[in-house]
Amino acid sequence: MTSELQIFQDYIRQRGLRRTPEREEILREIFEVHGHFDVDGLYLQLKGKGSKVSKASIYRALPLFIDCGLIREVDFSDGHWHYEHIYGHADHNHLRCLGCGEIQEFEEPTLQLLEEQLAHKYHYQIKGHQLQVYGYCTACRLKDWGRQGV
Repeated sequence: MTSELQIFQDYIRQRGLRRTPEREEILREIFEVHGHFDVDGLYLQLKGKGSKVSKASIYRALPLFIDCGLIREVDFSDGHWHYEHIYGHADHNHLRCLGCGEIQEFEEPTLQLLEEQLAHKYHYQIKGHQLQVYGYCTACRLKDWGRQGV
């Protein structure tokens, strides 16, 4: 399998963009994170390792990583975007607890069939999807008996 760095370098070269050490440093750090991340957290991780990368550099690099299929944005409705790397990982979706904010990832193979049906029915070339299901986890339901039936 091609490395995420090689995919990004090919993407940059094909579009005539500059290859910078900062972008590559940000990308390497992203792929060391095994979970969801936000810009502030990523910035602090890089700073903690002595990096001189600015937040502005991170904000400018993220759309490039999204466009070349290495990461995706995830909206957990908490006021800012989260990201996760998707290259080399199985397609998954999210369950989000409205009480404690817990995020549970899940895979659902039947969504691939749904994508194929939608593509055929509406003559689309489907590039992907994001599904977020929200409710209350067991712990939050048990804390508030009034929501148990929800």
